[in-house]
Amino acid sequence: MILSRRALNRATLARQLLLERVRKPVVETVEHLVGLQAQTPHTWYHGLAARLDGIRPEEVAALLVDRRLVRIALMRSTIHLVSADDCRWLRPLVQPVLDRDLFHNSLHGKPVQGLDMDELVTAARPILEERPRTAKELGALLGERWPDRAPASLAYAARNRMALVQVPPRGVWGASGPIAHTTAEHWLGAPLDAGATLDRMVLRYLAAFGPASVMDVQAWSGLTRLKEVVERLRPRLVTFRSEDGRELFDLPDAPRPDEDTPAPARLLYDFDNLLLSHADRSRFVTGEHLAAARRRPNLVPGTILLDGVTAGEWNLTDETLTLRPHTSFTGEDEEALTAEAHRLLDFAGATDRDVRLGD
Repeated sequence: MILSRRALNRATLARQLLLERVRKPVVETVEHLVGLQAQTPHTWYHGLAARLDGIRPEEVAALLVDRRLVRIALMRSTIHLVSADDCRWLRPLVQPVLDRDLFHNSLHGKPVQGLDMDELVTAARPILEERPRTAKELGALLGERWPDRAPASLAYAARNRMALVQVPPRGVWGASGPIAHTTAEHWLGAPLDAGATLDRMVLRYLAAFGPASVMDVQAWSGLTRLKEVVERLRPRLVTFRSEDGRELFDLPDAPRPDEDTPAPARLLYDFDNLLLSHADRSRFVTGEHLAAARRRPNLVPGTILLDGVTAGEWNLTDETLTLRPHTSFTGEDEEALTAEAHRLLDFAGATDRDVRLGD
């Protein structure tokens, strides 16, 4: 069966909870989504607000403080917000991704070349578990052991070779703090799950982002050579073809709504996984959106979704939430987006700010 681009769009929107907001526990939602990309301290809160009804940022922040949610380098070696349980099994599986990032890193790869990584981990663990450390602190302390190595690179190597969580107040809504790390094992009071399988990861990905190709799974995770994993799972999956002939895999009972299902206006945060988790992003991303990104390569604004596809950008300043279309909005579009913008401002406790349509 061939799935149109629009059918793929609606299927993934349904899994991403973007066809309608739901009332669902935050931790359960984060697990359903296999985490949210969260390298910025706070914008990912807006990702939850776009999907859940009736939540407040303080409620989410409390889950970070209580260690039920953590921020840690995972897929694509980027910081993700995940549940404590998911952290324990996902982190060992993506170690090859973090190794590749470290050893091929243009800044840090060469300074740690030839370094005994097991020895580094052994030295870093008690330092990090004594109390959370910034990269500068950790690098300086490790530099006492390896004075001929760049301290920043020693700290980066520890970040990539160990499961290190960013501890609060970093990431807490309404608070601020330096990027300080301790080990996930120490923070969570439990060991990592070394018995987790890539099969589990692929199935969780499909539940959140499918239908998808092998290349899509690899783009999301940062891992390579997953074809053999998907082939092993084939008897448990259903298959489709995209309009351009790519083979797509999916869970048999996953939602695949009719392609004419309405998709409401949504404001996605700057690093929303919806737009970062497929090798072929054409189910969501338009040519106008790609052209706008090329014009401003160093800026990552929020993204406007209309009828399920990228239709513009938005950003929030101290005074205004500005909506900038790629093409002109209809009156109905403006009304829907303005309502969505005011909803986001209410969530953020910024109801005194204006909503403006920019150029």
